[in-house]
Amino acid sequence: MTDQLRRVTRALLSVSDKSGLIEFARALALHGVELVSTGGTAKAIAEAGLKVRDVSELTGFPEMMDGRVKTLHPKVHGGLLAVRNNDEHARAMKSHGIAPIDLLVVNLYPFEATVDKGADFETCIENIDIGGPAMIRAAAKNHDDVAVVVDVSDYQEVLDELKANQGATTLWLRRRLAATAYARCAAYDAAISNWFAGELDTEAPEFRAFGGRLIQSLRYGENPHQKAAFYRLPDRRPGVSTLRQLQGKELSYNNINDTDAAFECVAEFDPQRTAACVIVKHANPCGVAEGPDLATAYRRALACDSTSAYGGIIALNRTLDAETAKAVTEIFTEVIIAPDATDDAIAVVAKRRNLRLLLTSGLPDPRAIGLTAKTVAGGLLVQSRDNAVVDDMTLKVATRRAPTEAEMRDLMFAFRVAKHVKSNTIIYAKDLATVGIGAGQMSRVDSARIAARKAEDAARELKLAGPLTKGSVVASDAFFPFADGMLACIEAGATAVIQPGGSVRDNEVIEAADAHGIAMVFTGVRHFRH
Repeated sequence: MTDQLRRVTRALLSVSDKSGLIEFARALALHGVELVSTGGTAKAIAEAGLKVRDVSELTGFPEMMDGRVKTLHPKVHGGLLAVRNNDEHARAMKSHGIAPIDLLVVNLYPFEATVDKGADFETCIENIDIGGPAMIRAAAKNHDDVAVVVDVSDYQEVLDELKANQGATTLWLRRRLAATAYARCAAYDAAISNWFAGELDTEAPEFRAFGGRLIQSLRYGENPHQKAAFYRLPDRRPGVSTLRQLQGKELSYNNINDTDAAFECVAEFDPQRTAACVIVKHANPCGVAEGPDLATAYRRALACDSTSAYGGIIALNRTLDAETAKAVTEIFTEVIIAPDATDDAIAVVAKRRNLRLLLTSGLPDPRAIGLTAKTVAGGLLVQSRDNAVVDDMTLKVATRRAPTEAEMRDLMFAFRVAKHVKSNTIIYAKDLATVGIGAGQMSRVDSARIAARKAEDAARELKLAGPLTKGSVVASDAFFPFADGMLACIEAGATAVIQPGGSVRDNEVIEAADAHGIAMVFTGVRHFRH
């Protein structure tokens, strides 16, 4: 690919985001570039003392229909689409008085931001840009001759090229800018189409697209031989895509995945009601607890599986304080994520330079409606987010014995956690803390036994005489297909069970529970997580 320099003699600027606009326009003018602009952009440039030509002078038509029609004109699109070394195109330009446009600078109406603010339907519609995408696509198609800029962050690179090439751009830059332009239009259209599907309550639209903006290029993916990057979607859910990193190394692919799992889990616990801590390793909680304060919640979560917690992710549902920070930094931890942190806590964490401290300014709403997506070979699986919360479920006592008040409190706690653990899931909990977690096993019986064994390991670590599961309750993310899984939990010392119910053998499971004096509650809601 040769450089194929193209001199910029005329630029059309039409931007909603005016940051850096005047500096950029002034630099273009110094290169002898004629400035053509529209509406508010033209006004801003003129008020800065720069000579600018209104697009209506170029087209011979005024802006009309509240600005909806201003650049949809042959003298604009002809100037963008004309192939400069095509004789027929040159004759058409001369015949119709079309002047070439060598640089297009457009950023689109802020549709995503308008939706994010909760604007009404008509306001969102008015913030759908039409002329902008049409010009962008035209300029990008004709990138052999025209440079197109859709992002403020590209201003400086364009100016650097103009300076280096006596007012001209290279083909490499024009191609790179064209690729960015098409991607921006694709993400913009995806945001609009998904918003429309939501407004119309269309569960499965004929076409589905997702688009996002690069947050960071990652060193690699799950493994060093995989390439990866992190993108922000229009859904501004508080969490890993909106966080502020105060210190520590750059987040890796696995850090981001695990941190998201931890923060989504801790968001199940209302900070107005309780302090809560979630410790995650390899996307699965290895300890979860409530407490009167974060430090207590952290220590109780850690007690569940201190071995797995080494090098883990700590998620908190309240402002990180100094006492909790001191406790967390006693062992090697990869990430702390919290809504906020005190200055004293920040100072404590600062002593561990590699420890990443992430602040989000809020918690995600576990009840929020949204979509999740997963790629499969040649396809995309899309579903609504699992926003079922145990507080909203109708709990049905299925056994002769009803759970005690304390058991019911622990059952609801355990079912909150089960929602965020890979299936098949068994959670043992006692006094609002996990004491054993079995995750991701092919057999529910195996999950029950693994969780019980880990609880025995934790008891030995804590130098306790008996297993932590004695007197605990159990949560299962899905129904027990046979009584054997529940019997394994009873053998470990559990006294009450919460599960969705719905098995053809529910009666057998209920009979086994009654035979052992166990209380069992059905939720009617399954929490598979794959």
